[in-house]
Amino acid sequence: MDKLIITATVDSSASYPDNPYCPRMGDVKTTAEEYNRAVDAGASICHVHGVHFLEDEIQPDGRQLSAIDFDGWQELKDHIKEHADPVIQYGIASARMPAKVKLMDQKPDMMSYCFNAHDECFQPNPDKPPKCTYAVHPIQELREFLNACNEKGVKPEIESFTTGAFYNIEALRKEGLFKEDEPIWTTLFIAWPGGAWTPPTPKSLINFVDHLPANANFNVSVMSYDVNKNWEMLTQAILLGGHVRVGWEDNPYIAPGEYAKTNAQLVEKIAAISRSLGRDVASPDEARKIIFGK
Repeated sequence: MDKLIITATVDSSASYPDNPYCPRMGDVKTTAEEYNRAVDAGASICHVHGVHFLEDEIQPDGRQLSAIDFDGWQELKDHIKEHADPVIQYGIASARMPAKVKLMDQKPDMMSYCFNAHDECFQPNPDKPPKCTYAVHPIQELREFLNACNEKGVKPEIESFTTGAFYNIEALRKEGLFKEDEPIWTTLFIAWPGGAWTPPTPKSLINFVDHLPANANFNVSVMSYDVNKNWEMLTQAILLGGHVRVGWEDNPYIAPGEYAKTNAQLVEKIAAISRSLGRDVASPDEARKIIFGK
């Protein structure tokens, strides 16, 4: 197996707004410090959300997505790059296309896009209203995204909440929109709440893996409110040869009822699990060779 690539994602303002350790949106310096600690602990990809604000309701275009502060994104990327050289993955799949294309001009290594419908509803505290994301992403829109990636030299990170995303990958690969000499990178989303929910069971993950597109690396993100289930599923991903994503956005708990004080704790825990299974952790340079196939 390849060495394990660990992705860190810091921002939990939407998914876990009660997390007392998460920096407030717009506190770029503190957020960058969190990413830097995660990289020092073994993460090789920073899945960043920059500065954005989730819309309060469905807009006239029928979508409920995020508004982007472009200067905030650039500042966060610069702060991270001053410290180390991880793979920078712009992870705002919930932005509209014009904003995403404009963000590509900041030259991230990768950018996320959901290849099936966005239907997320975060409500870890039932006493507070949910925060939701809704959007349909038809294949014409995915084609536009891939054309922009190819034009601007940004690798797509395909977000797969269901295996329907794989159908779209294959259809667009036949059109020549993925680079032939590079493996596809897709993140499989398990137990994310909302209408695109996939249950956190071994059979669910195996079904994903059994139907992966050819020449694809898979990454796994789990957001079960059963904390132990998160770690169980990530361990299974490691055993199956996949890669993993950890951080406050996905699962801020180091143990049931106990918030991780830093994202580095979460990275250290999954790195220790992987090494105990005989699989070492990739450095950023090693991760690049796996991701880009070079």
